[in-house]
Amino acid sequence: MAESISSDVSSMCDKSAKIYVAGHRGLVGSAIVRKLQELGFTNLVLRTHAELDLTRQADVESFFAQEKPVYVILAAAKVGGIHANNTYPADFIGVNLQIQTNVIHSAYEHGVKKLLFLGSSCIYPKFAPQPIPESALLTAPLEPTNEWYAIAKIAGIKTCQAYRIQHGWDAISGMPTNLYGQNDNFHPENSHVLPALMRRFHEAKVNGAEEVVVWGSGSPLREFLHVDDLADACVFLLDRYSGLEHVNIGSGQEVTIKELAELVKEVVGFEGKLGWDCTKPDGTPRKLMDSSKLASLGWTPKVSLRDGLLQTYDWYLKNVCNQ
Repeated sequence: MAESISSDVSSMCDKSAKIYVAGHRGLVGSAIVRKLQELGFTNLVLRTHAELDLTRQADVESFFAQEKPVYVILAAAKVGGIHANNTYPADFIGVNLQIQTNVIHSAYEHGVKKLLFLGSSCIYPKFAPQPIPESALLTAPLEPTNEWYAIAKIAGIKTCQAYRIQHGWDAISGMPTNLYGQNDNFHPENSHVLPALMRRFHEAKVNGAEEVVVWGSGSPLREFLHVDDLADACVFLLDRYSGLEHVNIGSGQEVTIKELAELVKEVVGFEGKLGWDCTKPDGTPRKLMDSSKLASLGWTPKVSLRDGLLQTYDWYLKNVCNQ
């Protein structure tokens, strides 16, 4: 089926259209809710996990039968780091498959006009070409440490494609790069590299430490996208894109871990030394998504890494340090 793009006619001009954001309390879902509210959408349907367990098919069916949303953004997922994926593989594949299958099927059955499914860059092979194009999907083995989560997300992409092919239903998928911003996870043991660095530099500043030592050489290249930019891209795709293939959502900007650490150090205001423990592993040397398809549709990111870090640190001080 050919790609379909509506670049001149907006499909989301009705600000009172009912929109269900699944996973609205997470990093991604909360940013999407903020963006929709900022754009003047007034009829958002939100449910906590306690109010609606998306793994329970009957409950999801009842919710859609009652609410009948026009649009659905599926940002709900069970997520975790390497340790969690290794320890609870059945949860990571099972829970995510249940959430996706229940929401996508019920949305179709109850007349949802359009659905956006969100995945992750971990869907791509461990040794994918760099930058990673959408066409790299399913061309080689996955990274074993998170394959359970990745396989569930790949199944989500394929489910959306299957409903489009069989039923002509407008279900699309977006695959974000590494994200950061307010509502991120700053847990000392299981947070990602950027919030982990921010917390470490902040605690070093507060405690008067002389040095912060970071694992590895600092040479690996990584890509980061502020979650507010992701939210903007999600609304853009929901509004403007109707195609079979998933779409990468990245900043297109690379930074070394060393450059990132120095920038976080500056933003936090830590005046001690920055050291590197080169006996520790570096991980993948480069991971960058090819987001030229999204750029060709007319979307570009707006939040610079420095501005995004400043905003994130301000949120961290007000919401994490005060807890």
